[in-house]
Amino acid sequence: MAEETKKTTAKKAAAPKKAVKKAEPVEEVKAPVEEAPKKAPAKKAAAKAEKKVEAPKKPAPTEARAIAKNVRLTPRKARLVIDLVRGKNVKEALGLLAMTNRAASEPVSKLIKSAAANAVNNFGMDEDSLYIAQIWANDGLRMKRYLPRAKGSASGLVKRNCHLTVVVKMR
Repeated sequence: MAEETKKTTAKKAAAPKKAVKKAEPVEEVKAPVEEAPKKAPAKKAAAKAEKKVEAPKKPAPTEARAIAKNVRLTPRKARLVIDLVRGKNVKEALGLLAMTNRAASEPVSKLIKSAAANAVNNFGMDEDSLYIAQIWANDGLRMKRYLPRAKGSASGLVKRNCHLTVVVKMR
């Protein structure tokens, strides 16, 4: 039996190899080079430059905004603080928030400072004449958790977040 296996392997090894054809070199064909178009005379170019009308300038922005997303605070509690400062001057609102004993006062004051900084640095508005034109709190993400209860059961718990937005304008 050992001889039979040797014969079969010998036949496989002795099988003729297939000839591989070599690729013939291909001649490169160059496309004819086109000449560049002739430039218009200087007089025509000057006439075109005169005809160009300047684009109208964009009006200066009248408001600046700041947005804080997913603040770890319920929207209902944030609205209590937001209602205190709506329509007030920025400096007056920051003074009120500094004396307010609520969890929402810190993120709201940071947001008002950010909107005022955007107005001054990005749009060149006067810092003393800024007031809070609009301010609102919307629902953000809701984290769903569970609370262990008696006898091995559990009840749902929703931890709410909010999106705060402030728009400041000049008086």
